[in-house]
Order: sequence, then C-alpha cells, then structure tokens
Amino acid sequence: QVQLVESGGGLVQAGGSLRLSCAAPGRTFSGYIMGWFRQAPGKEREFVAAISRIGINTYYADSVKGRFTISRNNAKNTVYLQMNSLKPEDTAVYYCAADSHLPYSSLPTSYDYWGQGTQVTVSS
Repeated sequence: QVQLVESGGGLVQAGGSLRLSCAAPGRTFSGYIMGWFRQAPGKEREFVAAISRIGINTYYADSVKGRFTISRNNAKNTVYLQMNSLKPEDTAVYYCAADSHLPYSSLPTSYDYWGQGTQVTVSS
C-alpha cells in the first residue's frame, strides 16, 4: 500500500500560480509512474500530467500544456505540479496517483494508488 498526501491547493486569481506537492511518507515511489488528475463538480476525473519513474519523460493534457509543469524528486519521495497562468476552468479537486504499470497511461483506471485530493479554486 502506498499512501499519497497532497498539499498546496488554495484560492488564486486568474493568471496566478500554485505549486502542488504529493508526498509518499516513509515509502519510496521510484518504481511508479506518477500522475496528476483533476475533477470539477459534475465532471469526470480527467488526466492532467504524468511523469516517468526517473523523471525523464513527461506527459500533459492539451488543456494545460505550456502552463503546467510536473516534476519529481525521488530522494524526497515527492512529485510536484507547478501551475502557472491559471484560468477559472482549472478549478477542481486535484489528485495525485501512482501507477505501477508500463507504459504510461492517461486513464485513471491504470493507477493503483490515489491521494485524498486538494482543492484548487481560480477566481476570475
């Protein structure tokens, strides 16, 4: 079992930035592809970004490409999501997830472990 703990959400004005963190305390997660997903009220959970096990490859949804950056520090068992130029449509609960499967997938069903989520609200 891998416990994932997100932090860094909050309220920000449009055009602002936030950095989300996801830690796996007491557990190494270098064997997992790590992903970020988000879910807005009334909508399905959608893929945001993913990063390969040692951080060489990154993948983004078209809606966030060029604005969001995913990174990881395996020595700290932490993955990050830097979000810049935020828009009101980015408002959602953001979840990090760990995937033991290869190759990378953008489907939530591929991911084995999930965090509890952190709320991001972007005001216009």
